[in-house]
Amino acid sequence: MYDAVFVGAGHNALVCAHDLAAAGWRVLVLERRGVVGGCCVTEELWPGYRVSSAAYVISLLLPEIERDMQLAKHGYEVLPRNPSSFTPLEDGRSLLLGPDRELNRTEIAKFSQKDAEAYPRYEEFLTRVAERLEPVLSLAPPDLLPLPASWRKRSVGNKLQNAKRGWDLYRAFADLGEELPEAIELLTGSATSLLNRWFESDELKGTLATDAIIGTFQPPSLPGTAYVLLHHVMGSSGGARGVWGYVKGGMGRLSEAMAAAATARGAEIRTNAGVAAILTTDGRATGVRLESGEEIAARTVVSGVDAHVTFERLLPSDTLPQPFQKAVQRIDYASASMKINLAVSELPDFTCLPGHNEPGPQHRGTIHVGSSPEYIERAYDDAKYGRPSEHPVVEMTIPSSADPSLAPPGHHILSLFVQYAPYKLAAGTWDERKEEFADRCIAEIARYAPNVPDSVLHRQVLSPADLERTFGLTGGNIFQGAMPLHQLFSMRPVPGWSDYRTPLSGLYLCGAATHPGGGVMGACGRNASREILRDGKR
Repeated sequence: MYDAVFVGAGHNALVCAHDLAAAGWRVLVLERRGVVGGCCVTEELWPGYRVSSAAYVISLLLPEIERDMQLAKHGYEVLPRNPSSFTPLEDGRSLLLGPDRELNRTEIAKFSQKDAEAYPRYEEFLTRVAERLEPVLSLAPPDLLPLPASWRKRSVGNKLQNAKRGWDLYRAFADLGEELPEAIELLTGSATSLLNRWFESDELKGTLATDAIIGTFQPPSLPGTAYVLLHHVMGSSGGARGVWGYVKGGMGRLSEAMAAAATARGAEIRTNAGVAAILTTDGRATGVRLESGEEIAARTVVSGVDAHVTFERLLPSDTLPQPFQKAVQRIDYASASMKINLAVSELPDFTCLPGHNEPGPQHRGTIHVGSSPEYIERAYDDAKYGRPSEHPVVEMTIPSSADPSLAPPGHHILSLFVQYAPYKLAAGTWDERKEEFADRCIAEIARYAPNVPDSVLHRQVLSPADLERTFGLTGGNIFQGAMPLHQLFSMRPVPGWSDYRTPLSGLYLCGAATHPGGGVMGACGRNASREILRDGKR
């Protein structure tokens, strides 16, 4: 009899398992694949090439998780990127951005002196909002909605706890003072509206707008996309706020360090052990049944997979209250993301900034391909009718520019995150069309770096359907559920159940399907562990 058994070994589950094991619980983590980490993995796809096949950069991981799990001791190291962003243009110009304020001023001034002066104020505004809201990410959100009593019974203590958390949130917003109206727009409005007020140059607005659509099925002109801009200055992995970095050895080294930390605390981890069903007795979770037929008993079951898989595939349909089932069925998993990994014989040689024998500033950060506001909107126009973008938006990183150990000498890894590749196609299937679309993405890069197509030695194309099959992401959604306003905070995964508990006693959620959502931050797992420990062993 285990105290807790985990479904899936994603990074949030590893954080939660570590915390429970540290509290003296007997913990077992079960992973369907042969490698831990969920989307946070490194795989040797071709001999000598170590690829972060899904997640590819780090910044949002909570510093307290790094500290408490002693991740550095277990081999976790962040390689900062400076500059952190490069936007090539076909007219021979380019835009570099990073933590160096003087570099930013000089680069932006090439397009607009007014924008060069506004950019530091813009970043300071985002930072002030982030500093006040980040503590909210580290707590179960308050449930302040007047839901009917039939939806969920709450004790007096629970109501008082929700009231206290609501008051903490109120004070966080109060600290913003006269900036509160603009902060509310940042959390709920469109990236386009916000950026148009701050800046005038399309080159800068397009670069920033690209960051606002990552993982979404929305253009930057739709409400909700401004919130993603906040991620630009959130997190401090590697010790510097808002500086996104590469994990040395690939993203899987983070998961391996987390797994080592959890096992050091006594947790057991089994790979190639897919869960086929969550077992129940008299209205409570009692364990799991593996795909092999083996049954494992546990006082608590913790699911790191999304709500659709947990409640609609692993549990019988009559296990949960009907209103809750209907709410789960309404969860939006809309997605339009594709991941392409390339092994190349040489670095991209950008026409606007030549040089590819050794990594330069243009190779170190995120490379924005197709990043004017109009270009992004037109790319979305195709996708909303079920067509892959004729001219896709490509974010390219070259982790081997900072970590040569990932590829043979002189060779490199190109990691492409692509929008828009709608999960539901109007014609054909992704298995039929993904290679053609990958060709289209590489052709877009070739407009700026003509040597790339001929340098490709190997490639892996992960369509939305592949992301679903390989990583268990419903609809290919990298966040375990889309993140519009109605699926955030106290409404994630569904209203009334944002505290990591479920209507089935003894069953909890700990993955990105819960607050605060997607991204390699570990907050979902840490928050879930607190609530599970609050309830105690049963």
